[in-house]
Amino acid sequence: MQITPRSLLARELSASGKAQSKAEALPQPAAAAAGDGALASAAAGLQALPEVDLSRVAEVKQALARGEVQFDAQRLADLVARYHGGRE
Repeated sequence: MQITPRSLLARELSASGKAQSKAEALPQPAAAAAGDGALASAAAGLQALPEVDLSRVAEVKQALARGEVQFDAQRLADLVARYHGGRE
């Protein structure tokens, strides 16, 4: 899952019980709010897209299953620990 300011805001709103419809809860781009037709249409299209590229996830899963991609769990664990500064 990709974490974005939009997903964080939606999570906070739903956790606080203040969840509204998706369109009401998430901030709208200023230009789209101003009524620019083409830009508003593009912004609406972007908001309709999922945050995760499910087709890409499926491709990676298939590549892993076929053995085309090597997965090193220890390397991943080391990178996560290094990223978080070794904090527990």
